[in-house]
Amino acid sequence: MNSTVSALARVATDLRAVLSDDALAGLSDAERAEALRGAGEVSRLVDAVVVEAVATADVEFGHRFGCRGMNELLQRALLTDAPSASKLTRAAGLVARDVNLVSGERLPARWPALRDALLDGAVGIPGLLAATAPIEYARARIGTDERLWVDEVLAGHARGLRDTEATDGAAQELEEDAAGDTDPSVEADADTAAGGKQPGPPATADDLRHLASTLAMILDPDGAEPTDRDAQQGRFLNLGRLQKGAHRLVGNITPEVAAQLQQIFDAFNNPKVGGAPAPGVAFTETAGDDEVDEFNVDPRNVIDPRTPGQKRHDALAAALGIAARHEEMPSLGGAAPTLVVHVDAKDLAAGTGWATLPGNGAPVPLSVAAHTACTGAVQRVLFDEGRIVGITTTDRIFNAHQRRAIVARDRECLIPGCHVPASWCEIHHVTEHARGGPTHTDNGVPLCWWHHRSLDHSGWEIRMNDGIPQIRGPAWWDPAQRWRTPRHSTPAKPARRTVLRT
Repeated sequence: MNSTVSALARVATDLRAVLSDDALAGLSDAERAEALRGAGEVSRLVDAVVVEAVATADVEFGHRFGCRGMNELLQRALLTDAPSASKLTRAAGLVARDVNLVSGERLPARWPALRDALLDGAVGIPGLLAATAPIEYARARIGTDERLWVDEVLAGHARGLRDTEATDGAAQELEEDAAGDTDPSVEADADTAAGGKQPGPPATADDLRHLASTLAMILDPDGAEPTDRDAQQGRFLNLGRLQKGAHRLVGNITPEVAAQLQQIFDAFNNPKVGGAPAPGVAFTETAGDDEVDEFNVDPRNVIDPRTPGQKRHDALAAALGIAARHEEMPSLGGAAPTLVVHVDAKDLAAGTGWATLPGNGAPVPLSVAAHTACTGAVQRVLFDEGRIVGITTTDRIFNAHQRRAIVARDRECLIPGCHVPASWCEIHHVTEHARGGPTHTDNGVPLCWWHHRSLDHSGWEIRMNDGIPQIRGPAWWDPAQRWRTPRHSTPAKPARRTVLRT
C-alpha cells in the first residue's frame, strides 16, 4: 500500500480509538477544550490533504472514475454535498501550482503564503476562502505585487503573527503611493509588514475576512462603484410556492434597503429608544392605585414566546399593512392595495370550514378571514348558479379620527409585555362587527399584528367597561382569572398650562 494512503489509514484508526469507549465523555473541561483545539488542527490538515490532492490532479481526473467532474467525484469520495465539494474545488484553484511546459517544474501558487499556511494547518478552507474573496473580487484592479503583499500579511495574520503598526504603516504607504505622493516598493512594504510581529492567537475566518476587506478598500479605493453595480444587477426578491402552509421568501437586497428593513425590525421589536421610560402595561386593583402588581412581571418570559425570526416576520407583516393604507401608496384597480380573503358567509358565521386567498387559492383557517375582516370591510356577494345577483358593502373600518383617539387613549398594544406603540397597531373590534359590535372608539383597542392574529387561541380576553378596555389573561398568567384594567407605564403628556404674569 502507498505510504500516503497508509498514513491516512493510521490517522483514521487513531481517531476511531479516540471515539471508542466514551473516552471523550470522561474529559475534564480543560481536556475537552484541548481536544477541540486538536480536532480543529486535524480537521484543517485533512482539508489540506483534500485540497492538495485536487489541486495536483488534471482536468480529466474525475472523468476517469466515471464522474461528470471533480465536484461529483468529491461528493462520492468524501460523502459530502455539492456546496461543500464546490468550496473544496474553489480552494484548490487558489493554491494550485501550474506546471511549466518546458521544464516540467511546478510554478508558484497564486496565493503561495496562504498555501503554506493551509498545508501547515494554520488556516482551513473557510479561512482561505474568506481571506481571498475580497481581493479576488477586485483582481482586475489589483496588481500582482500588491496581491502577493496581501498574501503575506493575511498568512501571517492566520498564524497569529499580528503587527498592527507595521501593517497599518505599509497600508498607509500603499495608499500614498496610489495617490502619487511617494513611490515605495511593494517588496519593502512586505518586509515591513513581516518584521517585528509578535505571535498571538490565530485568526478566525471572520478575522481574515475583515482584514482582507480592509486591505481591498486600500488597494482598490474605487471598488465600491463596481460592487454597487453588481449589487444592483444581482438584486431580486422571489416569493416561493406554498409549502406546508408557508411561502419561502428568497432574494438579495441592496445594503440601503437592508438597513431600512433592519430599522423597521428594530422599531417594532425594540421600541425602547431615546431614553424615554420603557413602555409596558401595569395593572392596579383600583383606578387611583399607583402600585404595580405582580402581573406586570414575566420571569418565565412566556408572555411573548416568539423567536427573533418570527418577530421579524410579524414586523414585516405590520409594516406592509401600514404601507398599504398609507395615503401615498399607489392604487390598484382604483383602490389601495388590499388583502382580500374569500370565505363562505355560512362558514364564517358557523366558525367552520376554510377561507381562501386570491392568487394561489391556498386554504387558510377562518381565523385569517376573521382577522382581516376585523380591520377591514366585509363585502357580501350573492351568487345564483354562478351569476352575481347582489353585492353589499358594510363600512367597518375605523377612520383616521377614531384611530387617533384610540391611540391617544391606549398608547400601545393592549397585551401585557408587548411594547408595540398603538400608532403601529391594528384596531380590533372588541365585540365583533358580525355580532353587532359598532365601529366606535368604545369598541376598539389597539393590537399588534401578531396578537391580533392569534387572539382567538392565545387565551387573552378583552372587554370594554364603560368605554375603558379591560383584559383577562390565560390561567398560566393569572390563576385568579380576574378582569384587570391596564395602566400604562409611559406617562401621558402633561396638559399645557398658561401662566399669567403681572
